[in-house]
Amino acid sequence: MTRSNAVMIVTGGARGIGAATALAAAREGYAVCVNYLSNAGAAEAVVKQIVQAGGRAIAVQGDVAKEADVIRMFDAAARELGYVTVLVNNAGILERQTRLDDMEAARFERVFATNITGSFLCAREAVKRMSTRHGGKGGAIVNVSSMASTLGSPGEYVDYAASKGAVDSMTIGLSKEVAGEGIRVNAVRPGVIYTEIHASGGEPGRVDRVKAAVPMKRGGQPEEVARAILWLASDEASYTTGGFINVSGGR
Repeated sequence: MTRSNAVMIVTGGARGIGAATALAAAREGYAVCVNYLSNAGAAEAVVKQIVQAGGRAIAVQGDVAKEADVIRMFDAAARELGYVTVLVNNAGILERQTRLDDMEAARFERVFATNITGSFLCAREAVKRMSTRHGGKGGAIVNVSSMASTLGSPGEYVDYAASKGAVDSMTIGLSKEVAGEGIRVNAVRPGVIYTEIHASGGEPGRVDRVKAAVPMKRGGQPEEVARAILWLASDEASYTTGGFINVSGGR
């Protein structure tokens, strides 16, 4: 499967790691479906960059936590771009930094709906289309987890950390479930990366505050995470499944 006929869906592809991944994938020859929840302008800007550089891309609005939206997204990608060969499960949210004993149940529902249910729904639809068991030609799923899954994020967002722990477990289990069906399932665990997600936690400058605790003494860039995602998605990682790449500066 060459990249010239490869099609990648990137959930949460309008900003941050998702946008960097979409742009890098297009440069390598992928046609890209840029999924977004609400920021149509940002998604269209990513698509415009890809198209102006001679690539193929579409923007598809959809809430990954909603089954109908996920199915519609996959159908649109297949219809407009071709057989989907790679899913990058990148969409994720977090909420304001606080202790667990100050969190409300509604917050858990929101975070888990996007980060867990969304990842599972997208992975399910990818398997239905890629698996040789269902008549597919194989493919790759790359889940975007977080170092929070191993560190726990105490005092900030243990709910987010736990949701990424679920993504880790799904990566391991699903990789074994579909390994004989032409699908590889891997994950990257970004550390502190300069993206807008920190503003959602109430601290836009969080990376600069915590970077001293990173062995490399700096925050990461979205493009550095994108390179790991693209390697796992590629045939260069043909014997890698159930694996994790920590893109975290050694933390």
